[in-house]
Amino acid sequence: MSGHSKFSNIKHRKERNDSAKGKIFTRLGREIAVAVKSGGADPSANGKLRDIIAKAKAGNMPNDTIDRSIKKAAGDLNAVNYESITYEGYGPSGVAVIVKALTDNRNRAAANIRSAFTKGGGNMGATGCVSFLFDEKGLIVLSREDGEVDEDELMMLALEAGAEDFSVEEETYEILTPADNFGAVREAVENAHLPAEIISAEVTLIPQTYTSLNNHDDQKKMRKLLDMLDEEDDVIDVYHNWENETE
Repeated sequence: MSGHSKFSNIKHRKERNDSAKGKIFTRLGREIAVAVKSGGADPSANGKLRDIIAKAKAGNMPNDTIDRSIKKAAGDLNAVNYESITYEGYGPSGVAVIVKALTDNRNRAAANIRSAFTKGGGNMGATGCVSFLFDEKGLIVLSREDGEVDEDELMMLALEAGAEDFSVEEETYEILTPADNFGAVREAVENAHLPAEIISAEVTLIPQTYTSLNNHDDQKKMRKLLDMLDEEDDVIDVYHNWENETE
């Protein structure tokens, strides 16, 4: 995402550590497996799986790798034993942080994530301590570098499909949707076969307010916290309301 994006700070994107594609694909593979176990291997009948496939494609996961992940999960459902857990806490100066994990070992995940919070100058809190500060929304981001797009046409397409906001940023077009409308809007955009590539498509968490860190030491600690969370294989997504992450 562009650093000037309207929603550029809603989610830590794991830019450094996830440059290793194997780690990205392992995480996406877990999400695919959980979706298959909960709703079946047919994307046309499993909306959650369709959304994860869209997320995987936006993350440049090859189609054959996606297909293999689906078939593997469908062929051995008993081996899919990942548990979805959400952890909440605070970074330096009260930055709100939400960590979503898929793990086969709850104790290991909790211990490692708690350690990351502590070493990053924060602390893990109780369930619900910061989640009320975020809204769940669908977010579709398209690149502006791939070709000319009629911005008014794209906006109307998205709004008619159920989006609630559309913005043109320096490098991207961004479409915000209610969580329940995400799938319909994403499919409408995909079916339009626009020259603009979809570079991100997922249901995400958007903070209602932001926290600035003006102290250099706090900024350093916050980056350490986010980097340590990125290193955890159990961690799927990290959200925060640090306003100046890119500074």
